Amino acid sequence: MLGTGQPLAMLPARDGIPDWQQIEALLAEWQPDIVLVGLPLNMDDTENDMCARARKFGKRLHGRYHVTVEMVDERLTSYEAKGEVMAGGGSRDFGRHGVDDRAAVLILETWCREQAG
Repeated sequence: MLGTGQPLAMLPARDGIPDWQQIEALLAEWQPDIVLVGLPLNMDDTENDMCARARKFGKRLHGRYHVTVEMVDERLTSYEAKGEVMAGGGSRDFGRHGVDDRAAVLILETWCREQAG
């Protein structure tokens, strides 16, 4: 394992409902051993409403597709991704610059570092 990643696809939810067909297609194509779900903890380690949604999503992934799901602390990943965009000369139009993609890669890299010890 290299400990780095590349974004695959954006998986937007509509009214809080994931695109299960797109998720199923990605799982069928990549056949992962584990699926990582970002957990947006507060800075004081407490959970918030978004954490409950993330955990529910993880449970639904496991229930539908019988995949192992791990929750990964995603605190500050969007902040760090925005900083990388700005450092690279990007504008503050973060939607055009793949901030969510980069944040997802940072979540994966966080998990890889934790596994390495």
